[in-house]
Amino acid sequence: MQLNGPAPEFELPDLQGTLHRLSDARGKIVIVNFWSAECPHSERTDRYLVSLLEGWDGEVGMLSIAANRSESARMVAEAAETRRLPRVLLDAEQAVADLYKALTTPHVFLVDREGILRYRGAVDNITFRHREATRFFLQEAVEALLHGRLPELPETPAYGCVIVREI
Repeated sequence: MQLNGPAPEFELPDLQGTLHRLSDARGKIVIVNFWSAECPHSERTDRYLVSLLEGWDGEVGMLSIAANRSESARMVAEAAETRRLPRVLLDAEQAVADLYKALTTPHVFLVDREGILRYRGAVDNITFRHREATRFFLQEAVEALLHGRLPELPETPAYGCVIVREI
């Protein structure tokens, strides 16, 4: 999977069992957000991402993907409702996490209106040593696409909790 190439297509069920494809969102900018109900980094970025989505007036969508083997559907549903996430998809077999080579939660991938992968990595610059965000990588990338430009920084290291692959 290469930056500035087609984002890999996928199909996953939401919490009600309805199937969703990445291509269903063609025409919108889409954040593919590998997500966790238990990870404090996902919880922190959820509040921020939900507020950004509201400000982008429907031009940007988000598909949060729950791929941790350790999280039950009930746990995922409760966290999604509490955090007011618009849609959470279940990747129980981790096929999409593997396809995207997602390592952490959060690990975000930004797809433009034509289905091209334009950014992958961290939401912001918080790390173990850098506790306050001073740069918002994902927001910068989305804003560039909204203004007809490519992101200045197309890739950053993802930072968060490791995706649980076995229990």
